[in-house]
Amino acid sequence: MDYSISNPTEFVSAPIEHRFEPYDDNGGTSLAIAGKDFCVVASDTRQSTGYSINSRYAPKAYELGDNAVIAMNGFHADGLTLKKVLEQRLKWYKFAHDKNMSVTALAQMLSITLYQKRFFPYYSFCCMGGVDDQGVGAVYCYDAVGSSERESYRANGSAAALIQPFLDNQVGRKNMANTSYTPLELDQVISIVKDAFTSATERDIYTGDCLQIFIIRRGQPVEVQHFPLKRD
Repeated sequence: MDYSISNPTEFVSAPIEHRFEPYDDNGGTSLAIAGKDFCVVASDTRQSTGYSINSRYAPKAYELGDNAVIAMNGFHADGLTLKKVLEQRLKWYKFAHDKNMSVTALAQMLSITLYQKRFFPYYSFCCMGGVDDQGVGAVYCYDAVGSSERESYRANGSAAALIQPFLDNQVGRKNMANTSYTPLELDQVISIVKDAFTSATERDIYTGDCLQIFIIRRGQPVEVQHFPLKRD
C-alpha cells in the first residue's frame, strides 16, 4: 500500500505556539491630588480579568507609614509583591536611622526599586501621594521601569483617560476662561474625587464596587474613607 503523500501541505496543521505569559491587567483606577497641606489618594477595589470579576474588594492603595500612600494599577500580584519589598526597605531604613523615611526619599527609593527590575519589570503603574517635610502635599507618578515626575494631580488605570481631563478642568483649572489656579480645600477635593469615580463607573466596566479615599496630613495618622460605587 502506498502511503506516500502527494501534497504534504494538506497534512500540516497551523503551528502551535507554546508561550508563558507572566502578566495580566486586573483593571481598576486610582488618582492622587496634592493640596497645600494635605494629599488625597483614592482607588476603587474591583479586580477583574477580561469580563470576569475576580474580587469586589481587592484594594490597590496601601499606606507606607503616616506620610505616604501608594496606589498601584496593572497586575495585582506584582503590586502586592512590590508593596512587600517597599515595606521591608522601610523597616531597614527605620532600624538603621531610627527615623521614618521622608516622602522625597521614599519617592526616590520607589524609582530605584522599579528600575532595578527593568529587564523583568513589575507590571505595576504606581502613583504615590504624601506630605513632604515642609508640610506640602506631593504626588509622584511612575511608569513600570521607574521614570517619575512630581505633579499636583494624576489619574492612573483603566479609567484614567476619563478622569484625567476632568481633573485638568476641576483641579488644574485648564481650558477655562477668566480663571486662575487656586489650591482647593480638602472638602472640595473629596467631592471631586467622588464625582470622578461615580462618573467613571458609568463608562468603565473595570472600575467599581467600592472607593477607598486616603487622606494624608502632616503629623496625623492616615484617614481612610469608604464610598460605595456601582456594582455592575
